[in-house]
Amino acid sequence: MKSILTFSLLFVSFLLSAQQTFIYCGNLVDVEKGKVLSEKTIIVEDDLIKDIKNGFTEIPEGSELIDLRNSTVLPGLFDMHVHLESETSKDNYIKPFKLNEADVAYEAQVHAKTTLMAGFTSVRDLGGTGVNTSLRNAINKGLVVGPTVYSAGKSIATTGGHADPTNGYKATLMGSPGPSEGVINGASEAREAVRQRYKNGSDVIKITATGGVLSVAKSGSNPQFFEDEIKAIVKTANDYGMLTAAHAHGDEGMQRAIKAGIKTIEHGTLMSEETMELMKEYDTYLVPTITAGKSVAEMAKIEGYYPDLVVPKAKAIGPKLQSTFEKAYKKGVNIAFGTDAGVFKHGENAKEFGYMVEVGMPAMEAIQSATVVSAKLLGVENLYGSIEKGKKSDIIAVENNPLNEISTLENVIFVMKHGEVVKQ
Repeated sequence: MKSILTFSLLFVSFLLSAQQTFIYCGNLVDVEKGKVLSEKTIIVEDDLIKDIKNGFTEIPEGSELIDLRNSTVLPGLFDMHVHLESETSKDNYIKPFKLNEADVAYEAQVHAKTTLMAGFTSVRDLGGTGVNTSLRNAINKGLVVGPTVYSAGKSIATTGGHADPTNGYKATLMGSPGPSEGVINGASEAREAVRQRYKNGSDVIKITATGGVLSVAKSGSNPQFFEDEIKAIVKTANDYGMLTAAHAHGDEGMQRAIKAGIKTIEHGTLMSEETMELMKEYDTYLVPTITAGKSVAEMAKIEGYYPDLVVPKAKAIGPKLQSTFEKAYKKGVNIAFGTDAGVFKHGENAKEFGYMVEVGMPAMEAIQSATVVSAKLLGVENLYGSIEKGKKSDIIAVENNPLNEISTLENVIFVMKHGEVVKQ
């Protein structure tokens, strides 16, 4: 009886170990080495990459084969700046008065799925109402389909600043939002706001260091935090192990954020050469969001699409993002991939690659900025960012070699997240 039981257990163990997925790769982008390798087989077991073999290895009986011999395979992509709760539309500015939290959540699910199907298996959501954090939880539980989300919850602003949620409201609706709502004045409230974000379940912290384009406020570039306020935010965030990001268009606000220890500057539109040198000195990263800049500049030409206060800012700031990125890259500033998706249509994130390459960034470096670089910034490089043994099986494929044709990344034909094929 004992021998029969032992045999049964061994047989079950054999069956379980045999349930693997073999992926034949015509080309495989090795982002760690910066090379494209030919004819590889990736072996996936559960949600991990078990091994990578040379050539197209024999498939054991009972295993699944995914044949991508005519495709180029890459690690799942990161977008370090998205807003999954919303998407640009002509009626966006009245939606807060029309949509319930549940309405926002249902729309966010659609945006999350669209993002994943575009090959972005991980994203950093840099500001919403808190629905973004609930969406993260729902995805992690397998209740809805979407990328791995690192949520900032509600971003942190100063009174009247970009991301003060009551900008543009009439006086009876404006009220006086405070740290719980992500609005601070002074270092004490700055610390409180970070702790509230932590309490709410945020993974990362985002501040709006300068004015912004799409907020209903006059300035798009003035500094909006004192340096002691930013230092209080950064120190508190660091205590909780949270990566910090600063929306910034104006140069003075950027310099304050960099000197205070903010890790990523979002947009960086009016960045001076002095600020670029500061970013290198402080090991700060630029997240360029060129696609958003081009999009808002185009939308501003449509009468009535944006409020009158927004239009001149969109026309002035939007077109400058690509040229600033070009200067910063050539100056040696660290670059992490991010698009500001939601300001334009979700799923079009990969257009950013083309804009980056267009002004001089090699295709491999652009891909690395959306894979291994972003994973290291988030501190998850042991699990994500490259196709290596022991890492999570977040894998995508495109038809052509992106080093020769960067636009192929805009047409992802295969997506696997955590070992599950979600697009084939």
